[in-house]
Amino acid sequence: MTIKLGIPSKGRLQDKTFEWFQARGVTLQRSDSTREYAGSVKGMEGIDLVLLSAGEIPQELAAGRIHLGVTGTDLIHERIVRWQDRVEILGLMGFGHADLVVAVPKTWVDVETLDDLDAAAAQFRARHGFRLRIATKYHNLVRDFLRAHGVADYQLVDSQGATEGTVKNLTAEAIADITSTGDTLEANHLKVLSDGLIHQSQAALVASVSAEPSTAERATLTTLLDRLGLPMRTTSEGSAC
Repeated sequence: MTIKLGIPSKGRLQDKTFEWFQARGVTLQRSDSTREYAGSVKGMEGIDLVLLSAGEIPQELAAGRIHLGVTGTDLIHERIVRWQDRVEILGLMGFGHADLVVAVPKTWVDVETLDDLDAAAAQFRARHGFRLRIATKYHNLVRDFLRAHGVADYQLVDSQGATEGTVKNLTAEAIADITSTGDTLEANHLKVLSDGLIHQSQAALVASVSAEPSTAERATLTTLLDRLGLPMRTTSEGSAC
């Protein structure tokens, strides 16, 4: 049996993940086959790299099919119900920064805060007969955030791509989406509410609580985390996981 480490399968997140491990003296290496989504840790036996999309890694961690994974904290919070009971964030990695925010059209000059949005949503429903639509792919995070701030009379509409364009395309009145620079929001004439920051995300190394490593796997995991300078998580019985 081996420790399975899930990392992003491509792009900037994968490159930054390799650099992060390398800077801590741990070299990740891909399989020789460019089509094989696998790899290993150089100089360490018993660790397999599993290359997955960042969106798949939270589910694999929660199910215990991988022991460790690199993904965004936004995806951990969004895609794992009661995530604190099912995974543990071992360390933030300092890259992949992005903010999940609520944004509205710039033309809404009287809407600057969540209280303003709540009032606008009530007026919108009274005028149009249906709830104000907020486009997002982060339904759980957004719903919890708006509930906590007393915003009502809205509906979430699913958007898996080009969320900023939904207002212009008349499929939503507002959005809740990830932004790094704000340039795309600006280009689509949207503004972030002054108190509309939902979550500040970045890449993290995350451990599965559900995975049950053998004694040999626990030893391998301890060695890896020691090299990375990270603490070893323990179960309530005191066994490492």
